[in-house]
Parts: sequence; C-alpha cells; structure tokens
Amino acid sequence: MTQPSIPAGTHIGHVHLKVADLDRAIWFYRDVLGFDLLYNMGTAAFLSAGGYHHHIALNTWESAGGQPPAGGSTGLYHFAINYPTRRDLAVAFKRLRENGWQIDGYNDHGTHIALYLHDPDFNGIELAWDRDPSEWPQFQNLSNDEAIANMMNGHRRLDLRALLAEADLPADVAELEVTPA
Repeated sequence: MTQPSIPAGTHIGHVHLKVADLDRAIWFYRDVLGFDLLYNMGTAAFLSAGGYHHHIALNTWESAGGQPPAGGSTGLYHFAINYPTRRDLAVAFKRLRENGWQIDGYNDHGTHIALYLHDPDFNGIELAWDRDPSEWPQFQNLSNDEAIANMMNGHRRLDLRALLAEADLPADVAELEVTPA
C-alpha cells in the first residue's frame, strides 16, 4: 500500500436512505428503534440519538411509493447501529419484540454481538454492541487462512433469552453482573 490508511478515529457519521413512505419509515426509526425525530420536512426527515445532528436521514425524493430492490441487484446489504453497552442492545431487542418486529438473524462474532433485521423498505440493519478491543480475536501476523480460521472460531451462538433478560436489569447491575459469554 503506497498511501497511508485513514485515521483510526474515522467513523461512519450517518446513513441516508431512500424510502417509499416517509411516515412509515419515521414510525419505524422513531417508535420501534427509539431515535429522536429532529425534523420532518415532508419529503425528508432527520433522526438522532442523543442530540447528534442526525444519524438517520430518510427521503422520498426519488422513491415515493417505490419497491425494494429486486433480489440479485446491488445496493446496501446492511448498516450497523452500535449501542454503547450490551444492556442498551438488550433494551433495543426488547423494543423490537414489544412492537412485533421480527429479526432475521443474530450472532456473537467474538468482536461484537449482533441482531439482524430489515426496516419497512427492506434496508438491512445490524444492531450491535462491540466488546472492548482487548477481548477481540487477534488477526495480526496471521496468514489469510489462519485469520479466517481465527475469525470463524470467534463466532458463537448468541443466547437471545439471556440478552433479553438483561433489558430488565438496572443498568448498574447489568454492567457489573452480566458478563458476555
């Protein structure tokens, strides 16, 4: 590589999605996932967690009444929403269940745990909590085959019942007493 890598502190700031029905999309991101609606401009809306200028932008400029992309086409696979604590992810999972929203899958990837779902427009979403980097499987100085094997060995089945139970614990107890598998 001739050019230096981008800075380690770089992160994805927001995602902007084309949706078919703005009110339906606002309902999902606000009422089901819990984001705060900052602005609804009629054809676009901006939602945030904790006062950031926006984490989710939605618009119908080119997509009002449209259909999700057909299978076999290119586009967004999923975007991730990372929660600060494992308990916060558990609370998000509980919200999904209380709203009757199905998840498509779940996994413990070693580096993080994740729930997978789709929004009403079939945009893929990963809800995740990252472990401390000191707990991640290590890949430095490994061959490609060794790195893949190490990554696959880091995958464990996520216990959804245990995760859901964490949503009902007080935050200080959940962080002290519930340890990830």
